[in-house]
Amino acid sequence: MKAAAVRHILDTMGGMFPDAHCELNHSNAFELTIAVLLSAQCTDATVNKVTEDLFRKYKTPRDYLSVPLEELEGDIRRIGLFRNKAKHIQSMCAILVEQYGGEVPQSHDLLVTLPGVGRKTANVVVSNAFGVPAIAVDTHVERVAKRLGFAGADDSVLEVEKKLMKAVPREEWTLTHHRLIFFGRYHCKAQNPQCQVCPLLDVCKEGKKRMKTSTIRKASEQKNK
Repeated sequence: MKAAAVRHILDTMGGMFPDAHCELNHSNAFELTIAVLLSAQCTDATVNKVTEDLFRKYKTPRDYLSVPLEELEGDIRRIGLFRNKAKHIQSMCAILVEQYGGEVPQSHDLLVTLPGVGRKTANVVVSNAFGVPAIAVDTHVERVAKRLGFAGADDSVLEVEKKLMKAVPREEWTLTHHRLIFFGRYHCKAQNPQCQVCPLLDVCKEGKKRMKTSTIRKASEQKNK
């Protein structure tokens, strides 16, 4: 993608979502790590409802280790895959206590060695908690990146991340991550993208195809009336 097109996309999203930010409620790096771990295959809204009580009950890694696994499972039961996530949380907390003094490591390489912490989670934590530029590719970022041509339709999540990092200036990685999420969550949705009012339709091949198909369908419906 040419630099001018990238700049056009970034500036347009900036105008649409100037205050884009992480929507998972947290007050420190540890809470953010727990929240992102819980958010896999779950909406941020649901996670925030669960962590409202969870973060009042558990303040430190040791707190999570002080209760039976079954109790923690009950605390996060509304979250998808809650049994596996409860196991990951306790396993992660044990490592944090044993190896890192109860603190979340600031290194991406160390973060991804923790149970339940993948590349996306680590990118969210280092960028939001520690100010390290990163682009975390979730379902919204992947969808929007492919629709707008940053990546190919068959690219893996890692390939999408690498192509975004290459196209976007490093100092804008974190902010772009948030704006891509907002753009995908509230505008370029999976099932009903707002192509008809999209200011980026001019650079979106998929959007143009959708609009053309919609126009043909409407014309056919009018003809058959």
